[in-house]
Amino acid sequence: MSDSTPRGQDARAAVAVLRAGLRMPVVAAPMFLVSNPALVTALCESGIVGSFPALNARPQEELSEWLGQIGAAREAALARGHTFAPHAVNIILRKTNARMDADVETCIDHKVPILITSMSAPDAITPRIHAYGGLVFHDVTTVRHARRAIRAGVDGLILVCAGAGGHGGMLNPFAFLSEVRGFWDGPVILAGALTHGAQVLAAELLGADLCYLGTRFIATAESAAVPPYKEMLLEAEADDIVYTPYFSGTPANYLGPSITRAGLDLAEIKRPADGITGSPGERHLRWKDIWGAGQGVGAIGDVPPAAALVDRMVEEYTTARADWAARLQQGR
Repeated sequence: MSDSTPRGQDARAAVAVLRAGLRMPVVAAPMFLVSNPALVTALCESGIVGSFPALNARPQEELSEWLGQIGAAREAALARGHTFAPHAVNIILRKTNARMDADVETCIDHKVPILITSMSAPDAITPRIHAYGGLVFHDVTTVRHARRAIRAGVDGLILVCAGAGGHGGMLNPFAFLSEVRGFWDGPVILAGALTHGAQVLAAELLGADLCYLGTRFIATAESAAVPPYKEMLLEAEADDIVYTPYFSGTPANYLGPSITRAGLDLAEIKRPADGITGSPGERHLRWKDIWGAGQGVGAIGDVPPAAALVDRMVEEYTTARADWAARLQQGR
């Protein structure tokens, strides 16, 4: 049975307009304690969607200031005749998020173009975002969650596949995207260990409308990641990524060396969930020292300005498209 809805068809048209204004179909993922106005502005000015978690703006009142800064940068860019891609804010929809309602109101006040929601389905939020013309994309890690988000009226599904940094899922992107496409004809954003422009084209060939890249943008000049975090990304390999629910209660991918650096035993961290000791509250206190990253870390070799990185990825993407077109012409 199909979950395809008129909303999905309308959303596809809206996302087609969004894509047309981007240099390549990429959304920079919101990253806890990493994404900030400087990074978002640099990415939007470079022609891709920049985003940040609302929780990065602290205290809550600072969220309005951040959105004001990004809005002012947009106006300045447009006044110079430059483009400025839409920005997005991520909100965690959980009862434990005490500032959730205030963050939603702030985003509505500023008419944030794209709201990225996580955890619970955004039933009560989507109509309010749609009322001013905004879009709602929802993170999902399972097919069940995808179906639930569709019923909430979202504009697009962000399929967070195996290997994604932070709270990623366990499904292979081929399997996940193929199954979702069996019941959803609306926009799909694919996430999971993407670091190169050619991979963006590959995701499109699979049926994705946009790609979600996070870890690669941690290693940029503008990101708020501390220098040791960026340096660790340069040295890390895929085998250094540890997938565990130890720190937040929800499985996520972290840099193993950051866990060791914090004085913790990797063997204990890697135990099955039922073997974890200590309360989630106690473990959560270490979050700022335990650094998230995806399995694509092995492809990261420098820490350039965000604009330079986007330029490079656009060139990679354009070259891959040209190579693919040539292969098709040659019948290969």
